[in-house]
Amino acid sequence: MKQYIADAFTDTLFKGNQAAVCVMDEWIPDGLMQNIAKENRFSETAFTVKEGNTYHLRWFTPGGEIDFCGHATLGTSFVLFTFYEKNAEEIKFTTQVGTLAVRREGGTFVMDFPAYHCRPIPVTQAMKDAIGAEVLEAYLDRDLLLVLKDEETVIDLRPDQRKMGELDGLLVAVTAKGSEYDCVSRVFAPKLAVEEDPVTGSAHCMITPYWCEKLGKDHLTCYQASERSGLLYTGISGDRVTVAGKAVLYSEGNIL
Repeated sequence: MKQYIADAFTDTLFKGNQAAVCVMDEWIPDGLMQNIAKENRFSETAFTVKEGNTYHLRWFTPGGEIDFCGHATLGTSFVLFTFYEKNAEEIKFTTQVGTLAVRREGGTFVMDFPAYHCRPIPVTQAMKDAIGAEVLEAYLDRDLLLVLKDEETVIDLRPDQRKMGELDGLLVAVTAKGSEYDCVSRVFAPKLAVEEDPVTGSAHCMITPYWCEKLGKDHLTCYQASERSGLLYTGISGDRVTVAGKAVLYSEGNIL
């Protein structure tokens, strides 16, 4: 089995978000995919098999399979366009959240995702205690979105991982309006054995609708302020979100 490691949402090695990408001729047992993800210890390991004209794509964290991941979709697209579909302009993936299309525009990969439909929920003391900062607004879909007062608060945040794991939502994203960029964010996933996810495409399916409405825009430049950091170029059209970024290859090898 070929396994590639790519850094997504960056054009600089050792930045962005690492994703392992396993390109297979046929599916292997779920337990083996989970063990590979645990061995890799990245926030995501993607597994893909070509089925007709599309690729079936699944994502595993060290803590279990997840239904949707943006940065590993970007990493997988980068690998497939580079090594397997060199003349293609678009690749379609069959996933748990439906068909996802990714098109190549020069060195940037533009992904078309379903928008999250977040509902506002009350801000609680448990939220404030978990992140160690004041929370202005809170929203919930699959993940929890917490709006903070400014980008410095987001960048300096030192959350309590145990308390974070007790909040609603699979992931916890915090965001604030940016100065150099439209918005800044960080994302935490203790429920998936990932303390902080460096750059998170799926979270921007809820961050983008929020900030597009607040700022009166339909396209954003988003900065995720983890230690590795990364840039995402997003847009909204109806109930779809585009999330675009670059990727670089770290390694190519064989496992099993």
